Amino acid sequence: MFGQKRIPSREGGVEIVVEELCTRMVAQGHNVTCYNRGGHHVSGSEYDSKRLKEYKGIKLKTVPTIEKKGLAAVSSSFFAALCCAFGKYDVVHIHAEGPAFFAWLPKMFGKKVIVTIHGLDWQREKWKSGFGSKFIHQGEKNAVKYADEIIVLSKGVQDYFEKTYGRKTVFIPNGVSNHIDREPQIIKNKFGLDKDKYILFLGRLVPEKGIKYLIEAFKQVDTDKKLVIAGGS
Repeated sequence: MFGQKRIPSREGGVEIVVEELCTRMVAQGHNVTCYNRGGHHVSGSEYDSKRLKEYKGIKLKTVPTIEKKGLAAVSSSFFAALCCAFGKYDVVHIHAEGPAFFAWLPKMFGKKVIVTIHGLDWQREKWKSGFGSKFIHQGEKNAVKYADEIIVLSKGVQDYFEKTYGRKTVFIPNGVSNHIDREPQIIKNKFGLDKDKYILFLGRLVPEKGIKYLIEAFKQVDTDKKLVIAGGS
């Protein structure tokens, strides 16, 4: 696997998906290697954890990473793809459109290549112009051209690939692990929120999440519930 920042980590949804997928594959008897980025945690070096060589049965390898904006994902994905191309692997699973730019490398060396599209990243606000958007968009096209299978997380993206490229994809939405019920007193004590008395948005605070539409819609709803927006930018 490559394309994630690193595991174990909760730096983003991709990292959680990769960890959950890999631990389950290990439990089924598969040998799994994850290629992690070098560099620091996205929230700052104070959140860095010790580099591990193994985690829950998953082999971990850290690849060289140019820690500059726009180059971290490109550089780490290139070196990870190179390692996968020469490694003794049956299947290379690439996560996200940008890293999929290098799907041709392991494919050229006879590997089966799977790409999971976690979103149409080239359309995101921060990549809407310049080299980043073009690179990621080309990653999407390379996934279509070189991947043996493409996994998508939503029906909308599945329709997009069918309409744009005539490419069949496999729809596998993200799941959730069984949760443990706990009395959320910290929510009541710290924020004054009562059970069933609020509507929660939880996610990254970025334009493409459409939070402004949620706020506009909420203003028009006749309710005594509170709107709670939680997340990092």
